[in-house]
Amino acid sequence: MKIFSLERKLNLKMDISEAWDFFSNPNNLPLITPPSLKLNITSELPDKMYTGMIITYTVAPLLNIPMTWVTEITHVEEPNFFVDEQRFGPYNFWHHEHRFKVIEGGAEITDLVHYALPLDPLSRIANSLIVKKQLDEIFDFRSEYLEKRFGKI
Repeated sequence: MKIFSLERKLNLKMDISEAWDFFSNPNNLPLITPPSLKLNITSELPDKMYTGMIITYTVAPLLNIPMTWVTEITHVEEPNFFVDEQRFGPYNFWHHEHRFKVIEGGAEITDLVHYALPLDPLSRIANSLIVKKQLDEIFDFRSEYLEKRFGKI
């Protein structure tokens, strides 16, 4: 099984507590997800995540076909980082680490995603033709939204 990775860093004009409050609130997920994915959260969510929390939603990442995605928040260390991992969904493996760091003038937000696709070795072709581009588009959308809302350093 091939493990792929994606890392993004974003420097925003917000203090670390504001960054934590925004990103640790799972109700903000639709704001930073492209409408084309048709994200629909199907579980009731609190305003703040916690270790062991399960989030269920549907997304339509390919050909507008909705699929269920279930993630678990596996690690939380406020205000430094949290991790979500897919339990059921389109990936064979999904581990998404969100890190927050104080920098001059704001906060550095780092996303580190490790993922694996089904049907290896065909997954390598699917990743290069479809999945990597789609993930880049998702994180580009996210960056644009956050820069407009909070300001870029």
